[in-house]
Amino acid sequence: MTSQAIAARPAPVPVVVRPERLGVLSRLDPPVVVTLVWVPLVLLLDRGAGIWWQRALGVGTWLLLAALLRRETPLVRAQVAVVVVFASAVEYTFSPLLEVYVYRLGNVPAFVPPGHGLVYLCALAIGRSAWLHRRTGPAVAATVVLGGLYAGWGLFWSARPDVLGAFWYLCLLGFLAWGRSRTLYVGAFLVVTYLELLGTWWGTWAWSTQDPTGLVSIGNPPSGAAGGYGWFDLAAVLAGPALLAAATRHRYRRTPARASTT
Repeated sequence: MTSQAIAARPAPVPVVVRPERLGVLSRLDPPVVVTLVWVPLVLLLDRGAGIWWQRALGVGTWLLLAALLRRETPLVRAQVAVVVVFASAVEYTFSPLLEVYVYRLGNVPAFVPPGHGLVYLCALAIGRSAWLHRRTGPAVAATVVLGGLYAGWGLFWSARPDVLGAFWYLCLLGFLAWGRSRTLYVGAFLVVTYLELLGTWWGTWAWSTQDPTGLVSIGNPPSGAAGGYGWFDLAAVLAGPALLAAATRHRYRRTPARASTT
């Protein structure tokens, strides 16, 4: 083959494989692996621990969240910031103040706020995977059926009639029907249900039998907890772009204008 023919051949197009496209079960999907391993480990290590050990676990969780966010886009970082702030406000209002649910030491453990960021990243990583996108219809249908069975059990057959769980299941149906990213809520259903069952089973937190009004009964945990968590996801999807735009404008105003060179 002549040198002219070699030069005329088109250069090979590099194939870039993004980790989030390798599937939910891929070991190259750090948010899924870290959340499903680290969060249960933290809950296990927290059993019987004191306040300073909780704070150490909180530092470790913050460091992991920061490491995972380094590989994410600015928009995802903004969304996680929204989730952490929104979820923290809910935690401090509904746990120590209203006692809708109570943590083991009566506080909000230091690992909980960054833990919400990990949960959102995990649900997002599951929801954006190519594997799930190819099966969106069946995955949504399975979520509706499994969530409905769980909510029905909680409402009619559990030892504690779970009215709140049934209401949150209706919220989940709304997110799946009209949400911008249905697969995000599928991921949230898997992760939140798993962690709620684990956290209450190990005694990290416990839900009250009723809401503060005494009118709404609550399961331990509520069967439709993922539907309640969906409001955090909705806040991230709606407010994340606005937060990113505001941060970009602020950064632009603080950056001194450079004179153009000729």
